Amino acid sequence: MTATQTEPEASDRASDPITALRRQARDIFAAAVSRADPARALARQLEQTPLPLKPGGRILALAVGKAAVPMMREALGRVPDVAEALVVTNTENHCALPGARVLAGSHPVPDAASAEAGRAVIDVLKRAGEGDNVLAMISGGGSALMAAPAGDIPLADYATFTRGLLASGLGIDQVNLLRQQIDRIKGGGLLRCAAPARVHGFVLSDVVGDDLRAIASGPTVAPLGQACDAVALLHETGIWDRTPASIRHHLMSATPPAGLPEATNHLVGSNRHSLDAMLQALPEGLPGRIVSDHLVGDVQDAAVEVLREMRTIRGPVALIFGGETTVQIKGTGLGGRNQELALRVALSCAREAPGRDWVFLSGGTDGRDGPTEAAGGLVDPGTLERIAAAGGDVQALLDNNDSNAALALAGDLLTTGGTGTNVADVQILILA
Repeated sequence: MTATQTEPEASDRASDPITALRRQARDIFAAAVSRADPARALARQLEQTPLPLKPGGRILALAVGKAAVPMMREALGRVPDVAEALVVTNTENHCALPGARVLAGSHPVPDAASAEAGRAVIDVLKRAGEGDNVLAMISGGGSALMAAPAGDIPLADYATFTRGLLASGLGIDQVNLLRQQIDRIKGGGLLRCAAPARVHGFVLSDVVGDDLRAIASGPTVAPLGQACDAVALLHETGIWDRTPASIRHHLMSATPPAGLPEATNHLVGSNRHSLDAMLQALPEGLPGRIVSDHLVGDVQDAAVEVLREMRTIRGPVALIFGGETTVQIKGTGLGGRNQELALRVALSCAREAPGRDWVFLSGGTDGRDGPTEAAGGLVDPGTLERIAAAGGDVQALLDNNDSNAALALAGDLLTTGGTGTNVADVQILILA
């Protein structure tokens, strides 16, 4: 499916006035995805800032992340005489690309394919010499898709640790601080592997605030902290005792690394750019505003923030949010932060805004929300009734982190397929 396609509306809602609002929400979401098109973003940057390439050296091109294929395709069409090109992306976006080797890793938890991709990246970088140029195109998802466990850490421990971090409720900066300390490429490791070549980074941001250190765990920039910071964080959050022994040993025995080689980094696209595009895409006659580009923290708190805005304003209006929330997994169900946020908003609106016409969409711009086939959820005042009519218990499903099943019962899953980009999550609340 393309970024503008979703699962069909239920036939019994074809004439419901809410359907028009749902269609508007999907169109506005599509504008966010379109603005994050990685090829266009890279093209704009290359047109604005010509590459300061070292003369006479080879050009080695790397693209890592969910947007890696279109970024590499654009680079190969614009940069002459690329000597070697390697792409690391997710399975869904994997495809043949003339002039490049394309590998697929696992997401969100790294696997053997991710480790193979990490080795391949290091092999390319080791072939870079004095006078050579490395083009490093980085996008969201790279943390898992490219894995190079440091020291003697087994891949199984690396994966187990990552899985636990993703279920811990920690913020993305905290997760990436920890991942950087157990990986040879992350936290500036790419620069060390590429030395003495010059590295030119082009980054499509999938994190709130666009801190390059947190995007794909920052392979072309300094780390968020050192091993001692990671140890302190693990103790503070109660995760230390659940951390595999090999990782604890590595962190406790690590020595501060030497300074990083210099690199040039460019931010080519971000969540805020997509929020601006959503605002511009509002249909004529529908006023709107960007409420927040930092909708972060636990989904329960994020739902409260959305409802707080809803209480203070009358329609018609469109309220736009962006960011990346977290979910503390306490059950055994299937879902993701966008699906759970949509379901929580639907539950709160039913209690606090009876009789109002509204729709709420929360979606990942990459087209994937957690380990599911959905990008997120699109809910309205009838969501809870449809779940109940299908035999579902909304609160029980939510308590089990089973938002995917709940929204499926309502016909409210937002399904786009892989979009080939990733600039975190966006939300739209439309009040009639």
